[in-house]
Amino acid sequence: MFRRIPFLPARPEDSFFLWGPRQTGKTSLLKRLYADAFWLDLLQTNVQVKYSLEPHRLREEVLARESCELVVIDEVQKAPRLLDEVHWLIENTDTKFVLCGSSARKVRRGHANLLGGRALRFELFGLVSTELGQAFDLARVLNQGCLPRHYLSDQYAPRIRAYVNDYLKEEIAAEGLVRSLPLFSDFLASAALSDAELVNYSNIGRECGVSKTAVRGYFEILVDTMLGRFLPAYRRRPKRRVIRSPKFYFADVGVVNCLAKRGRVEPGSEAFGKALENWVFHELSAHCAYSDLDRELSYWRLAGGTEVDFIVGDMVAAIEVKGSARIATHHLKGLREIAVDHPGLERRILVCLETTPRRTEDGIDILPVTEFARRLWQVGDDWSDF
Repeated sequence: MFRRIPFLPARPEDSFFLWGPRQTGKTSLLKRLYADAFWLDLLQTNVQVKYSLEPHRLREEVLARESCELVVIDEVQKAPRLLDEVHWLIENTDTKFVLCGSSARKVRRGHANLLGGRALRFELFGLVSTELGQAFDLARVLNQGCLPRHYLSDQYAPRIRAYVNDYLKEEIAAEGLVRSLPLFSDFLASAALSDAELVNYSNIGRECGVSKTAVRGYFEILVDTMLGRFLPAYRRRPKRRVIRSPKFYFADVGVVNCLAKRGRVEPGSEAFGKALENWVFHELSAHCAYSDLDRELSYWRLAGGTEVDFIVGDMVAAIEVKGSARIATHHLKGLREIAVDHPGLERRILVCLETTPRRTEDGIDILPVTEFARRLWQVGDDWSDF
């Protein structure tokens, strides 16, 4: 099995939440790290029912133990009332808590106690290139996604379909998050077709037959259930008119392929380019989270359409993604335009399918996918060494 990046503390000094999409391996990771902890697995129906009906039992059981340094609660969103007891125990005992879940939606909707800053927040992503090591295969990633079970399977398509169907039935229908499951299913398909693009609520609403307000709510569900995230526009110090609408990316490219009914994506196709961009966003998001550098990601786009896919921090690096094996002058337009508006930009990088790294005369690094991934996971706080 792949060894995950060690971003969690071996001996927690603070309680923390661990969020992440379904099947990213949260439970396996926590069992490996905290095998000796007091565990509550709320996926077990009898355990869930017991603590949902009588949340005070957690307090009583912790206090009854001679030593209870660490408690792990898996799928905490299934019994949100437990968080009041967790809050009390954090305030009145030395016990630390690891609270694991795949959806903050039910917790928020139920006005549950999110511990008011008393617990740190971590997030586990699907597999990243450095975790895959020699097993990293770009074609496999872009078709099967980064969830361990899907990436490892030769029969990935039915597994991804089952994953999507279980999400609809267990996360959406069972929790009553939407009034009409068929309408939400139509929304998922439309949203997948616009993955990695500017969000246009009105257009998606017309395609699905729902209001713009409903579409906004649907996107919020995707964010809260960890199935995707927004990428905001970079707005600081604009010298020219820039686009301000966000873009949206699904958390796993294999899920996007399934929802958009892409079939197998191959180099040279538009779908391949979009899948590659989704994967680069996945790598960058995981790198920012695991490195704890507190740097936001954004994109930059002029009103005329010239764009750079990703901005790291406050113009620390600008990254463009092209699913092409031959980079020409027109591919570099965005990276050259952004340097005019932001001359202090530290690094400009174009990720592509060329086989050899090179640098243009004006300082743009043109990197093969594998070289970009290698450098990304070696870079620290200083991107000038990228």
